[in-house]
Amino acid sequence: MKIVLSTFGSLGDLHPLLALAIELRRRGHEIVINSLEVYREKIAALGFEFFPLRPDLNPEDKELAREIMDARKGTEKLLREILIPNIRPMYEDLMKAVGGADLLISGEVVYPASSVVEKTGIKWITTSLAPASFLSPHDPFVPPTAQWLRHFRFLGAKFHGVIYSAIHRMVAPWLKSYREFRREIGLSENHDPIFKDKYSNLLHLAMFSKVLGKPQPDWHSPTLQTGFCFYDGQQDLGKMPEGLNDFLEKGEPPIVFTLGSAAVMDARDFFEESAKAAKMLNRRAVLLYGVFNEMPKVVESGEWRVESQAKRQTKIAAFDYAPYSQIFPKAACVVHQGGVGTTAQVLRAGVPALIMPYSHDQPDNAARCVRRGTARTIARDKYTAENAAKELRELLSNLSYKAKAIEASRIVQAEHGTKIACDAIEKVTSK
Repeated sequence: MKIVLSTFGSLGDLHPLLALAIELRRRGHEIVINSLEVYREKIAALGFEFFPLRPDLNPEDKELAREIMDARKGTEKLLREILIPNIRPMYEDLMKAVGGADLLISGEVVYPASSVVEKTGIKWITTSLAPASFLSPHDPFVPPTAQWLRHFRFLGAKFHGVIYSAIHRMVAPWLKSYREFRREIGLSENHDPIFKDKYSNLLHLAMFSKVLGKPQPDWHSPTLQTGFCFYDGQQDLGKMPEGLNDFLEKGEPPIVFTLGSAAVMDARDFFEESAKAAKMLNRRAVLLYGVFNEMPKVVESGEWRVESQAKRQTKIAAFDYAPYSQIFPKAACVVHQGGVGTTAQVLRAGVPALIMPYSHDQPDNAARCVRRGTARTIARDKYTAENAAKELRELLSNLSYKAKAIEASRIVQAEHGTKIACDAIEKVTSK
C-alpha cells in the first residue's frame, strides 16, 4: 500500500508516527510523511517522500513557544489562533499528500483529516499518544488549567463527566471557522474534530503503555491499545554528541535534565537552576539544552563544570541534543517536562523522574507517573535550585522510586507497540 502519515506538532508527536513509518516500509509499503516544513531535512535523511503541512511555524520563535506552553492559555492559543484558523491550508496540504494513496494515518490535531476522508474516500486510521486524549470521566485527566483536580479522582465518573461537559461547551464556539469551512466544501457543519468526531470508524490506535492508562468503557470503538511506539532520531540526524559516551562511562550515573523538543523553547532559568541543584547535591549531571538554545551560561563559563569536594568530583556536562534511548538508561534519574514522548522514554529506561509539567497533556502524564510511584512533581513557578535539590534528594534516596521504575520498564518493554500497531494496520486495511 501507499500510506500517508500526517502529524502536526513537536518531535514528541512526530517520532511515534516515524516508528510506524519505518516498520511499515520494512514490510514493503510505500510511505509518505506529511508534517511541518521544519522536519523536511529530517524526513529526507530517512528517505521518505515528504509533503509540508501548514501552518508553517518558526521553531526559533521563543515567544510563540512560551505562549503555546503556558499552562493557563497554551491549549486555547494552539487551537483558537493556530490550528482552527488554518484549517483550509491544512486541508489543501493534506489533499496533496494523499493523492494516489491507499491509507491515511493521522495524528491527534490534524483536524482536516476527516474532511479529506469524506471527500476522497481514502481509508483512515487515527491515533492518540496519551490517555488525556480520550477525556474519559472513568479515568479523569489533569487539565493544565485546573491541576488541583488531581486530588479529586475519587469523586468518580459522574463528577468528572459534568466538568467535561463544561469543557465541551467552552470549546464549541472556537469551531465557528471550522464549521464555515466544512460548509464551503459541501460537508456537514455538524462535526466536532476535537472531541466526538475525531476518531476513525476503521481503527483508532492508542499508542501509549498501560503503565500510563488502561482502556475505559467509554473509549471509542474500535480502539486498540498498542503500547508506546519508539523512535528518537538515531536513523536520521539524531546522533550521540562527541564526548557524551565518555562522560557517561567515567563516573556515577548522572542526573539528566531535559525539556523535550517544545518546552525547551521556554526554558527560562531551568538549566541554570538545575546546574546549581546538581552542585548542591554533589551529583554529576547532563543538561540537554536544545538545538535552538545557547549553552547555559553557568556551564559555558565553567563556573561549576568541575569542583572537588570530599575527594569526589562533581561535573556538569551540557549538550544540545542526545537520543533519549541512549542516555536515559545510564541516568540516576531524569528531570523533564512530562511530554508523553519523553515520559515514554523515561519509563522504558527504568529510572525515576522529577517532572515539571507545562501545559497540554503534561500535567496529566506527570500525575499518572506519580500515582505509579515512579516520579515526583514540581510546579514550574517553584522550580529553584533549592526546591529541585530537595525533591531530587528524596527521589534518589527512597529506593521505592527506582523499584517502581524498573517494574514499569518491564511492562513497557514487553508491549512491542510498533509491531502491534503495524500488525493491526495491515490486518484492518487488507479486508
